Formats: sequence, structure tokens, C-alpha cells
Amino acid sequence: MSAPPGEDLVHQWESEQARLRLQVVQEDTEDWQQSPDFSGLERVGGVDLSFIKGDEVNACAQLVVLSYPDLEVLYEDSQMVTLTAPYMAGFLAFRETPFLLEALQRLERNQPKLLPQVVFVDGNGLFHYREFGLACHLGVLSGLPCVGVAKNLLQVQGVHKSEQHQSQIAALQKGGDSFPLTAASGKVLGKALRSSDNSCKPVYVSVGHRISLNTAVRLTHSCCRYRVPEPIRQADHRSREYLRTQMQIHDTKK
Repeated sequence: MSAPPGEDLVHQWESEQARLRLQVVQEDTEDWQQSPDFSGLERVGGVDLSFIKGDEVNACAQLVVLSYPDLEVLYEDSQMVTLTAPYMAGFLAFRETPFLLEALQRLERNQPKLLPQVVFVDGNGLFHYREFGLACHLGVLSGLPCVGVAKNLLQVQGVHKSEQHQSQIAALQKGGDSFPLTAASGKVLGKALRSSDNSCKPVYVSVGHRISLNTAVRLTHSCCRYRVPEPIRQADHRSREYLRTQMQIHDTKK
């Protein structure tokens, strides 16, 4: 296990999150976001990191770009990376963002016409301890619209896996149904979305950057063939496959 970060580093990270958080745009900024069928949206990205089981340092950083609305893979970039920042809950972005940002910058340099118009991030955005998760961090630094989609509920700011939460999940009747994730302060930090008719287990959607929550939820649902939106699902699958085939590693983890 890596040693926990020191107090000075934690304060530095908190300060950096607070500074960058001021740059988050929680509104729609693109014409395609205003369209009922997202007319004008042609490319959606997905990013993820997969680790070798038992190894917290070496990982595969993955970027995929899919066509929209067909959701066919147009581009993929798999890179083995060495994570230098220690892990601490609430500060995941300091470990992962540099490598995901590098992948986007590589694409912009080499094939700029394939740069995604929005990026799905396997993690949270505003639904975070300090309202600045991985999707916000990557969005602000890349300048691209970003959506955070988490597979598990982050229990923060008064949002818990309570009986009420479970009953709200049970009340989601069909794909596209959602309910707000409301902090103790009354602020809505995200939404639980039933992303598919075939999956009762929701995903947790929050704003990353340059998109409204309602648009983020609507777009997430439109990108789901299964429970997890296709850009993230493909990024996860291809990063694990890269570890298996290129590195001859058969035991991988998130």
C-alpha cells in the first residue's frame, strides 16, 4: 500500500481544487446541447484507467472516441502509465487527470478532427466531497464539456444509501427515469439515472464542465446500450483488454 499523503500535500490539493472549482461552468455552452436529439453532436469521448491487481502504481490510461449517435469506435489510445501521486479519497484526480489530459492532447495534436465534443468520465463531477471531482478537474484543464458517471454511490454531503434512497431507486420505472442527489444544504449535486430498461441499478450522473445537469442526464441515457454509457464501457473494456493482450496480465481491477 502506498503511504498516505502528508498534511501539507492535502492542503495543497484542497487549495488547488478550490481554485479550479471557480472555473467550472455548470451550464450548456454548445449549440448541440440545446437540441432535443443533440443535432450537431458527432463525437463523444470516454476515459478510464485500469490497474493490474495488486499494483497501485502501473495502469493503462485509456481514451476512446465514438461516433454519435451510432456509438461506433472512431479512435482509441491505450498507454501504460506510472502513477506518482498517492491515493486518497476525494483526490483521485491528482493521480489520474495528468494521463487522461495527455491522451486528449495527443489526439488534438495528431488527429484534431477526431477530438470529442464531450467526454464521459468514469467517476464523479460536482457530486464530490468538495464539489470538484475527476470529471470537473479534467473538464477545466482540457476546456472540454465533461460528464461524470459513477457506477457506485459516493456517500457525501448527506447523501447516503438509506432506505429512502433505495425506495427512490425502486421507483425508477424505465430507462431515462432519474431522481436528484440532494445534499444536506439542499443543493442538487447530481442525479441517479436508470440508464437502461434492462438494468434496475442506477448510475450516478453529475456535471463535470460546460454542461447542465439535465443535459448531462439526457445525454448519458442516449449513450447507453447497457447500464454504463458506451464511451465509458468501451474505455473500460479496451484498457483491460490492453493489459491482458499487451502486458499478458489476466487479473485486472478498476
